[in-house]
Amino acid sequence: MWYTLFATLFFLGTTRTMNNLPEEPTTTQNSTQHLPATHLLTQSGDIASQMIDGIDRFLLNEMDATRLKREAEWSKIDRANPQNYQAVLAPLRKRLGYILGVRDNRLPANAPELLGTLDSPSLIAHSKTVEVHTARWHALTGLDSEGLLIRPRKGNIRGYIVAIPDCNQTPEEFVGIGSPDANSHGTLALAERGYVVLVPALIPRTDHPKNSGLTYREYLYRSAFELGRHLIGYEVQKILAAVDWFATKQTKIGVYGYGEGGMIALYAGALDTRIDATGVYGYLNDNRKFWEEPLDRNVFDRYTHFGDRELVQMLIPRAVVLKVSTNAPAEVLKGGRGAPATLNPIPSNAFDKSDTFLFSLAMYRVYGIDKGNDPNILDPATLDYALYPGAKPGVGPQPLTIIQPNKNAIGRTERLVQQVDDYNQILLTKSASIRDQYMKDLKTDSLANFKATVEPYRERFAKEIIGRFERPLLPPNPRTRLAYEAKNWKAYEVVLDVFPDVIAYGLLLIPNDIKPGEKRPVVVCQHGLEGRPQHTIGKEGFDYYKAFSAELANQGYITFAPQNIYIFEDRFRNLQRKANPLGKTLYSIMVPQHQQITDWLKTLSNVDSGRIGFYGLSYGGKTAMRVPPLVSNYCLAICSGDFNEWVWKNASTESPYSYSNKGEYEIFEFDLGMTFNYAEMAALIAPRPFMVERGHFDGVGSDEAVSYEYAKVRFLYQARLGIGDKTEIEYFVGPHTINAKKTFEFLDRYLKDRSVKN
Repeated sequence: MWYTLFATLFFLGTTRTMNNLPEEPTTTQNSTQHLPATHLLTQSGDIASQMIDGIDRFLLNEMDATRLKREAEWSKIDRANPQNYQAVLAPLRKRLGYILGVRDNRLPANAPELLGTLDSPSLIAHSKTVEVHTARWHALTGLDSEGLLIRPRKGNIRGYIVAIPDCNQTPEEFVGIGSPDANSHGTLALAERGYVVLVPALIPRTDHPKNSGLTYREYLYRSAFELGRHLIGYEVQKILAAVDWFATKQTKIGVYGYGEGGMIALYAGALDTRIDATGVYGYLNDNRKFWEEPLDRNVFDRYTHFGDRELVQMLIPRAVVLKVSTNAPAEVLKGGRGAPATLNPIPSNAFDKSDTFLFSLAMYRVYGIDKGNDPNILDPATLDYALYPGAKPGVGPQPLTIIQPNKNAIGRTERLVQQVDDYNQILLTKSASIRDQYMKDLKTDSLANFKATVEPYRERFAKEIIGRFERPLLPPNPRTRLAYEAKNWKAYEVVLDVFPDVIAYGLLLIPNDIKPGEKRPVVVCQHGLEGRPQHTIGKEGFDYYKAFSAELANQGYITFAPQNIYIFEDRFRNLQRKANPLGKTLYSIMVPQHQQITDWLKTLSNVDSGRIGFYGLSYGGKTAMRVPPLVSNYCLAICSGDFNEWVWKNASTESPYSYSNKGEYEIFEFDLGMTFNYAEMAALIAPRPFMVERGHFDGVGSDEAVSYEYAKVRFLYQARLGIGDKTEIEYFVGPHTINAKKTFEFLDRYLKDRSVKN
């Protein structure tokens, strides 16, 4: 807190004494002028807003195309041959486990522990036929499941079942202890029929008490997602840990759930073929809008391979019980620190287009497809019949006698939350060594070997982390118009086509003193969060940007200031939410935008096509770490006001600099922590020149964290590759701003001085 306050006061003090404001460019009245070989730009209104709208349409169209492609691929799978069918599903199960973060080895199969003390025994309720205990079972080291164990008091055990409540239900509510709708979920009735039933508690989607406006589930999702794990995956691991124990009993195994529990049951059944019957209630909706649902449901690349109906297919030929319930939980999250979301009741026609398909699977024992409104969402006879076809109907459950309240439920949520948080933080401490192992095939013993081995890593970064749309760029169809004039330069608005509905937009500044036939270097000057190209050329935004694109033009550079996607708050953040299920990110759009921009710049008669540099501040610094590795037209990159121990900044829940409890909910990138931190991204820029600009009082991080990560970059460039002159960091006494001193010298050395090779 004191650090942020001091930095703010320092920043305010510096802005009051600034006396070197630039000449304010004049908005031109001659808007009919445009660059040679371009069309006149006639587009009116806010082009940045129109760009966001176009990207939104593009992503929705990509979703439709992806769904059709996915359904076509699944339709080719031959289910008639069970052995071949399971062989086809094996890599899909592996992929599903990967994107859910189900990667860590579970502890050896262990029986649940009955939780009790001398003052509070584990037995909390019983009837003539069943008894209910508090229980705990271990899944991963340090990660347990807590809940209830219900077992028959006599008779043979017919099977073992995990019954998963919605995340906002307690296990006690789910089985009807102290609830007016007692036994509504049939769990007790299943125990009466001879099943041992485990009822785990899920992490609730309620407000985190220390981080108002952020739910428990999203809070834990954020760090896990950055580290290649997922809260969903952790909860699936807990279910499968129970299945590990069940499997030692050599009897029938079932898993079912309601609401969020139905989602967990579906994923668990799809992953583990030891589960004989899976029941999914109040979750299935093949027309779900992922981007509107709570962010903790966001699974990277899920939609590419798995709609709900494809997950159901992964359950066959095992038994499946489905129910689309319009009484499924509904939620509205207003956001704040967290992502706004709406979880609507599932419409009764959610599977209208798929019902024929689902009923066609009846030969594979799909039971109980029902779209009624009956809150009694589980007829226990249905799941019992799914496990034992021909099972006789049982009698209704016997009333429970409550012996004592479940004292173990006190603090249970806090314990479960803390365990997941601790598990994530331990992963964070291991992530650096995991990244080292990931990068082991990159040879750094010589520059030649480095160049020969770095390209596969750029490819992985492009496809697996950033996400790449496998489509060609459209012809750029450049449209330009003169927008501003200053003493030393003219500024043109530029619009280029990239993909259908996707444009690139920005300001091109051309110095007035360029002679015919002369070629100048270009600096692409990237603004930060909620910024605009216009902020980089004049007094507006000067405190941050120092009008750096205009000042560089004053010094003879051609500059281009692109409008980047990160503007209009939730509007652009929703683009990330639509891109992620496709295995894509915001940078899946920004990389092709910059490719198109630089390809077009190279065609201009006064541009030195081999000397195009990138310089970005803040979110533009994030872009500096992700775009130049994949756009070879950039011959150097400067990251200002952003370079960091980035994985720590995203995944740490202890650091005051962390995004783990901030409002930038789109910032997290799946599996980045186990693959590419900023040092690894800088390696993808190498051997091109790379520089960091860092203000001592920049609140995005500490000097220690920045220096720690940059030391790895310096070691690579100087000690390993012998090109130490090509990297530099400038520390300056200042806040979150362009400093425009050492960086300008760096640009001059590598863009203006032709005796220096890039």
